[in-house]
Amino acid sequence: MRSVAVVGLGRIGLPLALSFADHGYDVIGIDKDAVRLEEIAAGGMPFEETGTQELLERVNASGRMRTSQRVEDAAEADSIVLTLGTPAHTHIEIDISDIRSVVDQLLPVLREGQQVILRSTVAPGTTDWVAGYIEQRRGFTVGEDFFVAHVPERIAVNHFLDEISSLPCIVGGVGEVSGLRAGELFEPFGAEIVQTTPVQAELAKIWSNIFRYVNFAVPNLLMMNCEQFGANVFEVIDLVNHDYARGGIAQPGLTAGTCLRKDFAFSEERSSAPGMLLAVSRVHETMPLFLAEGLKKRLGGSLRDKKVAVLGLTFKRDSDDLRDSLSLKLIRLLERELAHVSRHDPYAPELSEPLESALAGADGVIVATNHSVYEDLAGKLPREAVLVDPWNVSGAGRVFARAEELVTA
Repeated sequence: MRSVAVVGLGRIGLPLALSFADHGYDVIGIDKDAVRLEEIAAGGMPFEETGTQELLERVNASGRMRTSQRVEDAAEADSIVLTLGTPAHTHIEIDISDIRSVVDQLLPVLREGQQVILRSTVAPGTTDWVAGYIEQRRGFTVGEDFFVAHVPERIAVNHFLDEISSLPCIVGGVGEVSGLRAGELFEPFGAEIVQTTPVQAELAKIWSNIFRYVNFAVPNLLMMNCEQFGANVFEVIDLVNHDYARGGIAQPGLTAGTCLRKDFAFSEERSSAPGMLLAVSRVHETMPLFLAEGLKKRLGGSLRDKKVAVLGLTFKRDSDDLRDSLSLKLIRLLERELAHVSRHDPYAPELSEPLESALAGADGVIVATNHSVYEDLAGKLPREAVLVDPWNVSGAGRVFARAEELVTA
């Protein structure tokens, strides 16, 4: 199985396709975005991911990867890996339309001995559904003459090249042979291969994200509670964690991103405890309102005609990934308060203005993303501005603080 097709060349699929090629596979990269394919062919990464620009250049020079817009071309490969979007519908229902559409296009051209691997995050039962769907419409017997598996991706942004070879690779095959064949495909990366069932692989992925989403909600809820009582959340967290074996509360911040923000729905759809994870989501989703209301309170009860600088538009520190960022929700809330909003993010220059002009004359400054560039803000703020820094990236030690107090501290 020395040829592999990767369908979907986004932030998950493109680094994977390049890595397959770099490890000696003949790769077909499939994506419907012609502009993206042109950029890849010209030697440019369409997004930031540490080390992948050099990897792309190496792969392009090797000639081991070609690209296409036609999904059917993926069937030329021995292995077909699907790295497609799996959003949730509005009513807490999983949307598998992209997966179904691609499988429908592949059905007429699939052949015996091939394998289809789901790399996307999917709801429990999806891998078995794909296997049954292919059997139903093509007459294959999955696990004998055709093979289907789920190999979930758990790699953090900007850590792909490190974690593809270090994180245990979970493999959930529909039948033992499907699992073994999928494991063989990923074996060259050098990570431990952990075989399990498809549904357990699906649950392991979504609950990895749910666990983090819940953990990050606790300090955010604590921050809101501290505001009610005039307490300092950073000091309370230090008190909880200081030399206490059962401590471990994380720091607060705006927790979002396309995975954490939606993956709870993959469990909530058929939950035995409906509402629990929705409540966790509400904690995170009310953070922009909490910050806007806290700023309004400290600026005399109104944001009308106040200039508010929002620093950080991406969802994660030192990343260019804007997907499901809460910064944009924060900006909309501020504009509904009739504030004049300026924006800065070094990783989203097309939506940004220079930091100096964003800060100039600002009545309020909100650190929405904890980019490292904001660690030395104190001396750059207008003297009477209110700094809102739930991350404490500036070292202010308070969620809400007057800039003049920071300068003289």
